Amino acid sequence: MTAADLLASVSSDPTPPSDLPPLAKALWLAKKGDWDAAHNIAQDVHSTDGSWVHALLHLIEGDSGNAAYWFARANRPTVPSSAIDAEWLRIARHLCGS
Repeated sequence: MTAADLLASVSSDPTPPSDLPPLAKALWLAKKGDWDAAHNIAQDVHSTDGSWVHALLHLIEGDSGNAAYWFARANRPTVPSSAIDAEWLRIARHLCGS
């Protein structure tokens, strides 16, 4: 699945595709507006990619301090809240390899 496919699925599907890896599912849920479910997934993935998704979720939540912490854990630059959509797409492309 490409990042474009993931984004299209958010618009067209009521639930995430069953074959999504956990972090892609977290992105899908975040874009769909289910922050809690997305956070439950991301906080249990202990990797730099997990930290990156976790950072995005706290940015979406409006907790920029916590987001900065998780961006640092992911070895990624902190992004402003105005860049949430671009960061979502950047992460999706990274996770999906596209």
